[in-house]
Amino acid sequence: MNFTKKNHEHLNRRSVVSKTLKLLAVLVLAVTLSAFTINIDGDGYKIGDIATDFSLENIDGSMVSLTDYNDAKGFIVIFTCNTCPYAVAYEDRIEALNKKYADAGYPVVAIMPNNTDIKPGDNMEAMKARAKAKGFTFAYLMDKGQKIYPQYGATKTPHVYILEKTKKGNIVKYIGAIDDNYKDAKAVTTKYVEDAVNALLNKQDIEIKETRAIGCSIKV
Repeated sequence: MNFTKKNHEHLNRRSVVSKTLKLLAVLVLAVTLSAFTINIDGDGYKIGDIATDFSLENIDGSMVSLTDYNDAKGFIVIFTCNTCPYAVAYEDRIEALNKKYADAGYPVVAIMPNNTDIKPGDNMEAMKARAKAKGFTFAYLMDKGQKIYPQYGATKTPHVYILEKTKKGNIVKYIGAIDDNYKDAKAVTTKYVEDAVNALLNKQDIEIKETRAIGCSIKV
C-alpha cells in the first residue's frame, strides 16, 4: 500500500514537472516569436516619415551626405553588399537605375551595412575592388558602426528606400524590393522602384508603396 502511494506521488511529481516544462517551452516560444516580429517590423522608417541625413565614407575616401546632392529631387537609397548572392544578382540593375534616374534627379545612394568582421568580403577594400570591376557610377558608402541601417529599419541586402526631397525634408515614399524577380532580370513583370520613381517624377501617387525585401539578412 505504501509502495503504491509513493509510486502514485512520484507519478504526480513527474506530471507536474512535465507540465511545467511544457509551460516554459510555450513561454520561450512566445518570447522568440515576439522578438522575431519586432525584428521584422522594426522601429525603422514607415511611408511618410522624414529620413534624417547621414555622413558616410564613400569608396573614393570622401564623406557623403544627402545634402551634397544639390540638384537631387530625391534618392534611391539601397542597402546592399558584395557578398550576398541576391545583392550580386541585382548589381547590374542597381547600376542601370542610377544611369536612368541620376540625371532625372533620383540618384542611387548605395550603403553597405554588414559587420565586416563577420563578412570581410564586404570591407572597404573589397567594396572599392567590386565597384571598379563592375564600373559602378553611384556612391557606395560604408555604414561604419552600423548606425544608419537600423534607423531605416533595413533587414536585407538589397533593401530599397526611395526618398523624395521636400521643404520638410526627405520623405520616405517607397520601401522594399527592386522588382519582382531577383533570379532573372528578363523575367521581371513589375519594376517596383522604376514605377515608384516614375510616379514621383510625374507628380503622381505611387501605386505600390511597400513590398517585401528579398535578400540576405544584414550581418551584425
